[in-house]
Amino acid sequence: MKKTPSGETVIVPRNFEELEKSEKGHGDMCISFGLVDSGDTFLTEWNGGILGPPATHYADRFYELRIHCPEKYPAVPPEVRFVSKLNMNCVDSKTGKVHPNKLPAMRNWNRNMGIEQVLQSIRMEMVSDQNRRLRQPADGTTF
Repeated sequence: MKKTPSGETVIVPRNFEELEKSEKGHGDMCISFGLVDSGDTFLTEWNGGILGPPATHYADRFYELRIHCPEKYPAVPPEVRFVSKLNMNCVDSKTGKVHPNKLPAMRNWNRNMGIEQVLQSIRMEMVSDQNRRLRQPADGTTF
């Protein structure tokens, strides 16, 4: 909620606050996200990006994602799918969809979390022992 200059209380949709934060470039600079279509008044379809962490097989690559915020968001986590092909334990190898039960931020979701926390959690999984040394497909391949 925010107060207008006239003192009115206005409920600002959560997605709008996330959009504003992402457009201003605040936060973790190794991840990015923004609307697919600026005319999406319901703020449901998002692009995301993650810079691969150094000292891993993901290093020196930019991974593109699509994020869908369902009607019940933020009560439920967003749906996330990689466009860029990669090998990761929490990602379906055929579709690129992130398995919610295998990613800590989605498995432990609460309504105070957002897209940024999901992308940060994915990046943290890239450096985990079970993922950091996984061989990766050729750069530029997609699901």
